[in-house]
Amino acid sequence: MASLYFTYSAMNAGKSTSLLQVAHNYEERDQHVLLLTPALDTRGGRGRIHSRLGIEREAATFTSKTNLFQLVSDYLTNASVDCVLLDEAQFLTVAQVWELARVADILNVPVMCYGIRTDAFGEAFDGSAVLLAIADKLVEMKTICHCGRKATMSLRVDKDGRAVGSGEKIAIGGNDRYVSCCRKHWLQALQDAGVQPSILGL
Repeated sequence: MASLYFTYSAMNAGKSTSLLQVAHNYEERDQHVLLLTPALDTRGGRGRIHSRLGIEREAATFTSKTNLFQLVSDYLTNASVDCVLLDEAQFLTVAQVWELARVADILNVPVMCYGIRTDAFGEAFDGSAVLLAIADKLVEMKTICHCGRKATMSLRVDKDGRAVGSGEKIAIGGNDRYVSCCRKHWLQALQDAGVQPSILGL
């Protein structure tokens, strides 16, 4: 039986690079992959999965309205799929995570999702929370804070590198907008920026 996987980390740990490597590994063995990426993430161009190392691939896009079970089912009517690889999984809706679970359970196609667990304010993304709850296999990719500890948080910064303590839950960006850090230094950066402890639930 196929499985639902969730590979997660803080920002800039190499998730997209890993996804593209997995795609290459499948194709090297004459197997077929379906790559998916959110339409709202246009950093590497619409419908592109882009790695910070400079490698990229075309991918099918989805929105919060897309039924991913139906999307994969329709794709299977015209082509074979040995694995579904989905980038930026934190942007999935709760329903879409369950749709991907059905892809694994009913269509018997493995689904590998890559994303981050929490937003810049320490709150879980809905899609990530459900993936953590129901995925068959969880894999943590590690990156480090400037202090050398494991980075678990993604700190949003402004153009001057100062921590941003409020705003939209979803704000697309890369190294120019986010810094990976440990929980201690994430909290310290927010407090140094004048964020009130009550906002952080303290």
